[in-house]
Amino acid sequence: MASPTLITPTSTPKSLPPIKTKPTTISVTLTPTTTTTTVHQRRREFLSTTSSIIATTFVIHVTPAFAATDEEYVKETEEVISKVRTTITMDKTDPNVASAVADLRDSSNSWVAKYRREKALLARASFRDMYSALNAVSGHYISFGPTAPIPAKRRARILEEVEVAEKSLKRGR
Repeated sequence: MASPTLITPTSTPKSLPPIKTKPTTISVTLTPTTTTTTVHQRRREFLSTTSSIIATTFVIHVTPAFAATDEEYVKETEEVISKVRTTITMDKTDPNVASAVADLRDSSNSWVAKYRREKALLARASFRDMYSALNAVSGHYISFGPTAPIPAKRRARILEEVEVAEKSLKRGR
């Protein structure tokens, strides 16, 4: 049995009552007076003056949030280089491999996250080589797990990239 409130193919829809609208008239009288015009002009001048003062105050004192000094970049990059070398040259039977890989991943992720935003560092040879080496190491450990040894060819390429990055770093590039 169908409910009487359901619409079925055999039922006929009820028509809705018409909507009654009330006629309204709007009369607007626009007569600009000199007092309202001057008030609007003064308000506009005040707002533009205060907004420009506030904007210049905030713009002048803004400094880059993550601007790293050159010494800081060199120090942190050397730390990551030493971690990469010690981690990928560890013996696969060493019980500390998994913790060393986890530490390397944390430090490499923070290094990349910090220096990838620096426009001045993106053109440096040391940054490019280091980024490439960290990408290869991270990709290997993500794909094969933290205890999988790095193949000899990949290890040699990573060590070469790290060595080139270190040389570029010492040259100031």
